[in-house]
Amino acid sequence: MNFKKTIQLLNLVLLLLVLSSCKKHDNDISDADLPKDSLPMMHPSEKEPSKLTAAYINKKKAEIESFYNKNWPHNSLNGSFLVAKDGQIIYERYEGYSNLRAKTPITADTPLHLASVSKMVTATAILKLVNANKLKLDQKVNSILKEFPYPDVTVRMLLNHRSGMRSYSYFTDKKEIWDRHKTITNQQLLTLMATKHIALESKTNTRFAYCNTNYAMLALIIEKITGLSYKEAMSKIIFKPLGMTNTFVMDYDKDRKTVVPSYKGNNVEIGMDFLDAIYGDKNIYSTPRDILKLDQARNAPSFLEPSLYKQVFEGYSNEHKGKRNYGLGIRMTLLDNGETLYYHNGWWHGNTSSYVSLRRENVTLICLSNKFSRKPYDIRKLSALFGDYPFELGDE
Repeated sequence: MNFKKTIQLLNLVLLLLVLSSCKKHDNDISDADLPKDSLPMMHPSEKEPSKLTAAYINKKKAEIESFYNKNWPHNSLNGSFLVAKDGQIIYERYEGYSNLRAKTPITADTPLHLASVSKMVTATAILKLVNANKLKLDQKVNSILKEFPYPDVTVRMLLNHRSGMRSYSYFTDKKEIWDRHKTITNQQLLTLMATKHIALESKTNTRFAYCNTNYAMLALIIEKITGLSYKEAMSKIIFKPLGMTNTFVMDYDKDRKTVVPSYKGNNVEIGMDFLDAIYGDKNIYSTPRDILKLDQARNAPSFLEPSLYKQVFEGYSNEHKGKRNYGLGIRMTLLDNGETLYYHNGWWHGNTSSYVSLRRENVTLICLSNKFSRKPYDIRKLSALFGDYPFELGDE
């Protein structure tokens, strides 16, 4: 009898060990579960913010304040605004409400929807993975995402919008393709393209066509390469290492009722729709102070190997001569004087955003709003205060 009980006890212990192992795999992957070098994490800028003179700061503050008051008279900006030089904030303003009904004020710690400025952040994670030899820029997407139906598209072409794919908003609203009463995810979007035979808009790599679908697929690539959800991967690669404590990827199921809503220009709230669970092209919430940390890290020597870094800021759409171009997750305007303005704008529902990085002058310009307005895009004009950029601050 004692021998039989001993066997039963041993079997029970073995079962508990198996269940414990299974439970460990079911949980989110923790930092302790990952080899130290398994994820290529961002590093803060090695440079301390420069100590600008009081005279310089006061002069720039007065000029920026004048511009701000012309663009947003009577505190009409509903959002956040920041200008920094060499990593040092020289001017910031936070106006309006994150929730108009509750009259919750927007502060320096209020995360607002970045809209398509999220693409710059997604591109940053992809570039770090390329830099760490986790994937290659010219690797075929279908070698990573086996279901991906367009055989000639590469990672680089997703980054620079030359894949030829159609924007998902142009085909998911057709009832024979998708039921708009159901929220669609990134993976479901990929499956739709594979099973519903969604044709390319243009032949791959023949022209630039800005397309949100590209960055939704890049988010899936991040998940495939890291073995983490996009939300977890972005936190581990970028947000936590840089101390971006007010930045996160919206989890549609968990966060949609608590994130900052957006509004039309007449203050009518814009609800979420069936496309709001898709991430990579959008759905990152952040603050100007956190974006400044990312901007400085992206411009630090430790960001990427020099040869890869150079490719980020090349223009890839040269089939037609023009002033505007697109790099790897960054827009650019080629100016007549030989300067290049690097930036990314965003617009999703009532959220509009603008991020400008003057790389040579190490100046960062950021404006975010959760109430629809095109005025945030005008922040680029402030570049004229810091370098040879052909903008008049009084221009409309």
